[in-house]
Amino acid sequence: MSPLTQGPSHREDPHLKDRLNQVAEKITSPAFLSGQGLGNEIGFWIFDYPPEHELQVREYLTFLKGVLSRQHSELTVDHVNLLLVMRNYLQERGFLDKAIALQQTKGDAALLKALRGPLHMDKFAPFLIRHALSDDPDIVLLSGVGSVWPVMRAHSLLNALHGRLGHKPLVLFYPGRYDGQSLTLFNRIAGNHYYRAFSLVP
Repeated sequence: MSPLTQGPSHREDPHLKDRLNQVAEKITSPAFLSGQGLGNEIGFWIFDYPPEHELQVREYLTFLKGVLSRQHSELTVDHVNLLLVMRNYLQERGFLDKAIALQQTKGDAALLKALRGPLHMDKFAPFLIRHALSDDPDIVLLSGVGSVWPVMRAHSLLNALHGRLGHKPLVLFYPGRYDGQSLTLFNRIAGNHYYRAFSLVP
């Protein structure tokens, strides 16, 4: 059976499936794990994909974790869902219920303004590392970017993680386009300049 068997809720993109099926071999290669060929650049990678195929990517990530645990048990791979981490972060700080109530009563703009301080990357990035990456993984997989927008921006998070993760390889699964110089979320929202990551499977 195909690891990405088509379900009733969505249709597969064959080209995306081909690209996804290259991920496991790529991220377990010695060159990837050691950062070979990157010069002095950090080992941050981006796998971009059409946002309409979000469910296909989510299914693949579940499949990928299983494959890696069976075939590469020597590697510790952490998959971080940004929406879950953000929820836990807000809950731990007593902001979650207040944020939900604020959004319901005053709307999205008021919520974004209220969370700007609590969700500053100088606070959130250390929390993510401390709670989601406490086992010091060999590889970090990040997803959920579309779910946390516009409260959190991908380029801001990656910039905050640069100095904190060093050369540890990280792969961001990004629902949009990355052209090596800018990120365009959902293929619609004006891209932010970001050129410190490599395309995982062009």
